[in-house]
Amino acid sequence: MNKTLSSENHSIPLNDGNKIPLIGLGTYGDPRTTPKGTAYESVKLAIDVGYRHFDGALVYFNEHEVGRAIREKIADGTVKREDIFYCGKLWSTFHPPELVRPALEKTLKTLGLDYVDLYIIEFPAAFKPGDDFYPKDENGKYIYHDTDLCATWEIECHPYFTQPKLLNYCRENDIVVVGYSPLGTSRDASWVNLKCPPLLEDEVLVSIGKKYNKNSAQVALRFNVQRGVVVIPKSFSPKRIKENFQIFDFSLTDEEMRAIEGLNKNIRFVELLMWSDHPEYPFHDEY
Repeated sequence: MNKTLSSENHSIPLNDGNKIPLIGLGTYGDPRTTPKGTAYESVKLAIDVGYRHFDGALVYFNEHEVGRAIREKIADGTVKREDIFYCGKLWSTFHPPELVRPALEKTLKTLGLDYVDLYIIEFPAAFKPGDDFYPKDENGKYIYHDTDLCATWEIECHPYFTQPKLLNYCRENDIVVVGYSPLGTSRDASWVNLKCPPLLEDEVLVSIGKKYNKNSAQVALRFNVQRGVVVIPKSFSPKRIKENFQIFDFSLTDEEMRAIEGLNKNIRFVELLMWSDHPEYPFHDEY
């Protein structure tokens, strides 16, 4: 991977001729606790900082804010639509083939945009179609739906789960990997493996960070983008939004890259235990 990345030029080619920026802003926020307007303000700030890649979803219930922020920054001349790479997601209640296009059109209408740059399956298990995004029966159990899913899943990727075999396969086949949870995750026991130690407290990441006057999060992000993995750290903190983007003014040595690769524990942070009764759980193959 070319180490000469910059804040202005950090996109890599996709096999269809388009490009994807190596760092994006994740926009998930619990709709029950996130104040209205948070995503809007965060996306506007992120565009001013230099982000051009945004990762969102209909099920985040804030795509109207994300779309408004993007449209306003286009209107004021900060960016053009073609400068922005937006990834939307198909939620699990829309997996039947006849529901995919209406779901995409709903996302476009909510965003107020004519197109999205990437549209992926959010989660490789289908729920009962309907207006309720999280359908449950009278006993409080999730209602799943039998839909024919081809091999579709997201790829978790960070220094404790480096996925070397998968990355080699993707490189050989000209496939770009997007790593979610690149900084680890929250410590929510309903969907996170709490046996995995907090990634950002790792001594190797901290010590490398001291050398470059960077924090462990910046080192973890730089590690992935330097090996060609797209990262989408989520943050609504103005300070962290800025810090997470400041990864293009240093590069890791080959020795440091090997040291971080050596941290691999083959442990996933994201376990999604609330859906552990699904017949296809745990929804992914290990590599």
